[in-house]
Amino acid sequence: MVSPDTKGSNALTEAHAAYDSKIEGNIIFTRVDSAINWMRKNSLWPMPMGLACCAIELMATASARFDISRFGAEVMRFSPRQSDVMIVAGTVTYKMALAVRRIWDQMPEPKWCIAMGACASSGGMYRSYAVLQGIDRLIPVDVYISGCPPRPEALIEGLMKLQAKIEQEKTLSGQE
Repeated sequence: MVSPDTKGSNALTEAHAAYDSKIEGNIIFTRVDSAINWMRKNSLWPMPMGLACCAIELMATASARFDISRFGAEVMRFSPRQSDVMIVAGTVTYKMALAVRRIWDQMPEPKWCIAMGACASSGGMYRSYAVLQGIDRLIPVDVYISGCPPRPEALIEGLMKLQAKIEQEKTLSGQE
C-alpha cells in the first residue's frame, strides 16, 4: 500500500521534471578563458615528427592498446596547417632541423611542442657535429618526455601534462 505522502512526492517529482525541460534549469556559468581552454585541451591534433626509434613508440601510442583517442589526440595530422601540437620523436640532425622548423612555422597559433625521448630533448647519446643537442634550441618546447625510447605510457602522461598547461593559459589578451 502506498502512503499518501509518497504519492504526493512522486507527483511533485514528475512536475519538477516537466519544468526542468525549460532553459532556466540548464544554464552553466563559466569564464570564456575556461571554455576555450577546455575545448583546446580536449582536441589536440598532433603533428608527428618521427625522426628515429622514438617514432615507433609514438605509433604504438595511437594503437588500440594505449588508445590516445581518450585525450582527443587520435587525429594524427600530417599537414601542419591542421595540427596544433608537434611531437618531435627522435634524433634531430642539422640536416632535418630546417624541415622541422619550416613545419613548425606553418602550424597555426596556438601551437605546442612535445620533445619525446632523450635525443629530442638533449641530443641523447649522440654528441656529434651532425646532431642538434635538443630541439629547444630551434623551437620552444612545452613538455619534455625522458627515456630512450620512452614508453607509450610516458607520451600519454606528457599529453596529460600539456593538457594541464593549456588549461591554465590566458586566452584573451588583457584579461586578469
